[in-house]
Amino acid sequence: MVFSLLLAAVVGAVLASLVAYIVFSRDRTARRARASAMQSVARRYALGDLSRPAPDYGDDDLGGVGRAMDAAVQELGQRVNALARDRARMEAILASMVEGVLVVDGQGRLQLVNEAARRLLKLEREASGRPYVEAIRHPGIVDQIARAMAGGPTEGIELSLALDRSRTLVGRVAPVVAEGRGAVLVLHDITDLKNADQIRRDFVANVSHELRTPLTAIKGYAEALVDDPDDEEARLRFIGIIHRQAARMERLVTDLLRLARLDAGQETVDYASCDILATATGVVADLEQLIAEKQQRVTLSIPPDARTLVVDPAKIHDILRNLIENAVNYTPDGGAIDVASTVTGESFELMVRDTGPGLPAGDLVRVFERFYRVDKSRARPGGTGLGLAIVKHLVQVMGGTVTAGNRPEGGAVFTVRLPIRTLAHSGAPERG
Repeated sequence: MVFSLLLAAVVGAVLASLVAYIVFSRDRTARRARASAMQSVARRYALGDLSRPAPDYGDDDLGGVGRAMDAAVQELGQRVNALARDRARMEAILASMVEGVLVVDGQGRLQLVNEAARRLLKLEREASGRPYVEAIRHPGIVDQIARAMAGGPTEGIELSLALDRSRTLVGRVAPVVAEGRGAVLVLHDITDLKNADQIRRDFVANVSHELRTPLTAIKGYAEALVDDPDDEEARLRFIGIIHRQAARMERLVTDLLRLARLDAGQETVDYASCDILATATGVVADLEQLIAEKQQRVTLSIPPDARTLVVDPAKIHDILRNLIENAVNYTPDGGAIDVASTVTGESFELMVRDTGPGLPAGDLVRVFERFYRVDKSRARPGGTGLGLAIVKHLVQVMGGTVTAGNRPEGGAVFTVRLPIRTLAHSGAPERG
């Protein structure tokens, strides 16, 4: 009986030990499996693959640590992705900016340079990472960046680049306090604004001059009439001068108002069939007295296939009137003027050529500016000085272009190119 109990106790102990060994082995195997899975996930995370689902880490302490680490990695991954999106967005914005942006870090090296800054400052592609004092060759910019990095006051500077004196820039520098004191430079290209401001100043000055001249004449001759009203011959002569000067002022104001309407897009286009030869003949007839006084010859070279055009006849009349009158005014006595038209592909070309002094190369574009004079030393030979500007705007309203050039044998040539239209397809061109 005792032996049986003793044997049962031994067998129970052995079985208990065997069960304990089996349970321990299974737990250790499970732990090893979970540890291996965690290592695999860690390697995947290290390679940048943060995709889920993650494996089951279990409910013990090791599983809790695994889940905590996995959540931390996922949170960091989301932040990294957000930073990457923000950086990509920032780079896209900087790349699309017309302003130049340049960032200098706390060590004085170029950290970021957008394409506009690289173009304006003529920087090399490898400029990023270099000291700014080596990459930037403008002393004013270098001085402002140095002030910002030293914590001193900065101010906007207007500068011209040594490699391109025609461009005018405004630079502004601001300090950046992050991992040491850095600086941000923003460059604005104000060349167009400066040019527009100069044109505005010239326009105001020219308008004042053009109005002052007839006003002075009107005032002077009106005073002469008041002082000596009994001289009938002088009175008639003075009245004639006053009438001509008043008409000159009226033409100037009319042209200014028309340019204002053209600038505002208020000129409509009324398409119809236009006889170019008849229109040019009428313009020459209107200018017959002036042409006869200067003993000039006007030739109309308009072939049958380039005689009819679907345009706004009134605008074509005004274009021809201004171009022919300009040629008459600038062509010397005894000179010749030729008005010609041709059809080239899908374009209709209208040319007014003269035997005058021609145009300097630098003035071929500027002649279409308001009141612009090729010869600054002489008075305007006639007109209001707005004719070519009106021509340019009228041609653009009808979807065409106008250019100025010189003839090989001497003299100027103005060429108007208009698209060929039909009455069935004569809608007004879209304005850009």
